Amino acid sequence: MREGMVMSVVCRPALKEDVEALYELIQGYAAQGIMLPRSREALTRNIDTFIVALDGERLIGCGSLCRLGSDLVEIRSLGIADGYKGQGVGSKLVDALIAEAKLQGIPKVMALTYEAAFFQKNGFRIVDKEIFPEKVWTDCVNCPKQECCDEIAVVRIIEPAEKNEEISFAQM
Repeated sequence: MREGMVMSVVCRPALKEDVEALYELIQGYAAQGIMLPRSREALTRNIDTFIVALDGERLIGCGSLCRLGSDLVEIRSLGIADGYKGQGVGSKLVDALIAEAKLQGIPKVMALTYEAAFFQKNGFRIVDKEIFPEKVWTDCVNCPKQECCDEIAVVRIIEPAEKNEEISFAQM
């Protein structure tokens, strides 16, 4: 990737046409054991929770928000295509996901991650997983790593958007 290319990267809500590219990107991470796999059916069903990053027409990154309660969402399936890592694409996706949580009036955004430093750079702080019973009882209860989870919990508190405040993905 050439220097400065990240400026051409655009984030937008995912479309049904993105499912195959999302599936391939997520499966690459899942094969390494660093992301939960998602079926094409699950991606299609939850497409409205995803934001994608594009370099021209090429899908180069994704992330989704999963509502865990009235005041909490989780960033899930955050991944960047090889060749684009370390170029600011992940931060653009996190900004877009935070903007979406803000528009939905959700003040807390959490993630479970192996990349705590990345999230800290993006305004999150490390916390104990146990403060998120919503997450533990929704997903962790079925996870094979439940008893020996090595992911790090991070959280960011945000201010909800004003009623008349609009956030455009084109700005992301």
